[in-house]
Amino acid sequence: MRLVFATGNKGKLREAREILGPGFEILSQAEAGIAAEAEENGSTLEENSMLKAEFVHARTGSDCFADVSGLEVEALGGAPGVLSARYAASLPGSGALPHDARANMRRLLDELSALGPGVSRKARFRTVITLCVDGEYHVFEGEVSGRIGTAESGGGGFGYDPVFIPDGFGGRTMAEISEEEKNSVSHRGMALRRMACFLARYKSCLHDADDRPDTMTD
Repeated sequence: MRLVFATGNKGKLREAREILGPGFEILSQAEAGIAAEAEENGSTLEENSMLKAEFVHARTGSDCFADVSGLEVEALGGAPGVLSARYAASLPGSGALPHDARANMRRLLDELSALGPGVSRKARFRTVITLCVDGEYHVFEGEVSGRIGTAESGGGGFGYDPVFIPDGFGGRTMAEISEEEKNSVSHRGMALRRMACFLARYKSCLHDADDRPDTMTD
């Protein structure tokens, strides 16, 4: 089964291919002939995931899927959320560029510090995947819970990993745990595995339908 993944990120492509397995051919947007990027102007992760899937399907007519991830902090009302990648840049006069991880973390830590020492630092990383198969859309989610530290720690990972402390890892940040440990709680991996289970059942149903003998009525 061929699927177009609405991404050009090699790491995401590798993860999707590993989880979905040899029964699927996963193409990047570029491999499917799409040079442009979808405009992610939705107000939620769900809306942006749908926008990306619709963008790819409209241009290829192919079965496809799109993922959107975000960090949601309880004390900030779920922010940065849909603005995670451009959190600092969305602040007027900041001068920061989108995807500036250090600037995004500085803004996040400053805003939590401004709320006082007793404020909840609970947070979660969440991924929403929208799958379009045979023209119908299906949504899958994955999340990992934790809290935001008071300073950056660790040299691994990317994005907000140096300030996000996942539950169950002894107070280490995502940037301090091993790649294997990180993969075990990956929010994107969780959503991909849920999509993979759905597709396995979907392919089985198609196979059963193909094997069913035709019936004729007078």
